[in-house]
Amino acid sequence: MWRVLIVEDDPQMRDFFAGSVLRCDQLMLVASLGTLADARAWLDEPTHAIDVLLTDLGLPDGSGLDVIRHAVGLYPHCEPLVISMFGDEDNVLASIEAGALGYIHKDSTPHDIAQTILDMRAGASPISPMIARRVLSKYLSLRSNKPEAYVKAEQLAIDNVAQETPSPAERSLLSKREQAVLELIARGFSYAEIARLQAISVHTVQTHIKNLYAKLAVHSKTEAVFEATRLGFLS
Repeated sequence: MWRVLIVEDDPQMRDFFAGSVLRCDQLMLVASLGTLADARAWLDEPTHAIDVLLTDLGLPDGSGLDVIRHAVGLYPHCEPLVISMFGDEDNVLASIEAGALGYIHKDSTPHDIAQTILDMRAGASPISPMIARRVLSKYLSLRSNKPEAYVKAEQLAIDNVAQETPSPAERSLLSKREQAVLELIARGFSYAEIARLQAISVHTVQTHIKNLYAKLAVHSKTEAVFEATRLGFLS
């Protein structure tokens, strides 16, 4: 079970998140807090530990960014997910730099936040479409302001990577089970279908997919299939 810490100052939203987590058999709610001070104090307790941090950014006594940094500093494998009313690029990028793996605007909060957490644990990086568009626009704006020579050099580097031939070490990177799961992902099978075909649990499938994402340095199924094809893992 993944241990989840919620830090949200709005009692109604906090209860909504907590209820979703409590209804999920794969998640365990370890604490539901409303301030930066309470979060720090809870995290500093030696007997406590977390796998997932769900936090707002606008807390009454500080920023959720400090909660993320504190949590990641104590538990490097913790995966932070931000759910906030702040949708500007600066807050999003600051959250990512602090260690957040997902960023959802409160206006587009999913009904089942537990499934979003499970998807993130499986290797996804959930982000609201509106926020993704703003971050992409920010990136394109920054890129358009680079000197032409820099842009050409950057594109040349991208082209060189795309033309690389996978080495024997790269080809043997995946285990047999990971390779089988990867091929089923590429064919469009769901987690449940892969679990049935491989005679394993859905949780084990999610673990294999998370490992695949880490080895391929990707954050989604589409990216995994593209990168695996480029490296020669898929025909």
